[in-house]
Amino acid sequence: MGPVPKLTRADAVAAVRNPLAFIAARWTPTPRTVRRAALAALVMAVVIVVTGGAVRLTGSGLGCPTWPKCTDDSLTATREMGLHGVIEFGNRMLTYVLCAAVGWAIIAARSEKPYRRELTRLGWAQFWVVMGNAVLGGIVVLVGLNPYTVALHFLLSSALIAVATVMWQRTREGDGAARPLVGRVVQQLVWVLVGVTVLLIAVGTVVTGAGPHAGDSSEVPRMDVPWDDVTRLHAVLAWIVVTLTFALWFVLKAVDAPRVPLARTRDLFVILLLQGVIGYVQYFTDLPEVLVGAHMLGSCLVWIATLRVLLALRERPASDAAVPAPAVQEYEATSASMAGPR
Repeated sequence: MGPVPKLTRADAVAAVRNPLAFIAARWTPTPRTVRRAALAALVMAVVIVVTGGAVRLTGSGLGCPTWPKCTDDSLTATREMGLHGVIEFGNRMLTYVLCAAVGWAIIAARSEKPYRRELTRLGWAQFWVVMGNAVLGGIVVLVGLNPYTVALHFLLSSALIAVATVMWQRTREGDGAARPLVGRVVQQLVWVLVGVTVLLIAVGTVVTGAGPHAGDSSEVPRMDVPWDDVTRLHAVLAWIVVTLTFALWFVLKAVDAPRVPLARTRDLFVILLLQGVIGYVQYFTDLPEVLVGAHMLGSCLVWIATLRVLLALRERPASDAAVPAPAVQEYEATSASMAGPR
């Protein structure tokens, strides 16, 4: 290990003005570190969905009755608020863990050499989705768990999972032009699969919004739709997704597709079957909280698996031309102490 370079006043000013470029000039993460950072952000995006579901299923949605503070007089949960306050405030604290995971992904992507602009942008996209969803979460509390805002809250979380999944996949690829691995007809079939999956998730939020788990023991309004009818629609869409996945696997086998698209299609099919079992069991057992929570986790896994099938239809080789990082280069002229391993 070499000597630690001495920081000058110019270095400190540069770090304040652009901390990401300052770190990038002094640290080069390994590709494995970047992949782990992206995966951590994805895992936390799923965790925040599951814990948010736990808040609703335990009736703790208004455990902290206001926002951004927990009460008008306290930033944190108080003893008088009991377990519901602890659960709701704990979920709010997990947002900071999610922000830390996304921040690590951004720093790792920004510091990778050569600089990968698209990867960094995917990290920042996650950051802004998290910020938007945090504000929306506050609105959900302020409007008394209005089911339409709760549904939008979940859909934004699904958007975060989508961006995190794409970033994780991109860390495992190069920056060259995408080359399709299958024909146009197969690509179109997968896009139909993705579209129906989005519709399945959206209808699932309506099932939740009209169902019995309102999120709090007080009178919380529910969506004014027939719950049995929308639940049947949700089941029909699920069977369509299963059928499309099964058909896709046969098509990929017929065209002798590469191993990765086949394997990911098989994984999606297995996850769908497990999710379907949970869905039917919870329906016929009057929606026990544990199974509803497991179904929410399954929804996240189905969405990730579907996106991974889509992303497996092409490959991206390493790009010959590296993307320059002007901000890092500027620091080389700022101070000799900034010069380090690139």
